[in-house]
Amino acid sequence: MTNDKVPELTNAEFQDFIKNKVVLIDFFAEWCMPCLTMAPIIEELNEKFEGKIKFGKVDIGDNQELAQKFNVSSIPNFILFKEGQPVEQFVGSMSADDLQERLKKFIE
Repeated sequence: MTNDKVPELTNAEFQDFIKNKVVLIDFFAEWCMPCLTMAPIIEELNEKFEGKIKFGKVDIGDNQELAQKFNVSSIPNFILFKEGQPVEQFVGSMSADDLQERLKKFIE
């Protein structure tokens, strides 16, 4: 049983979700094994960065227009937004430590 603390966003919710603060969006698909591997890491970092970085996820199968808008062609794909604008993009699976280090430089 997983406790999904990271909300899965629809196209309608997306703009509101990313407009404030620093936000990491995990673009994934249910059939993508590396995406499934990254899911617990995203949950863990969601807790570690609570109050500093907001985490959300987007299923590219259900939200193809969002995936196209941000040129998501390979998954897992993580896009970091600051005040609603994409500032960094990470593609592929990585360790929790690696992703954490990459995110640290975006918080004060």
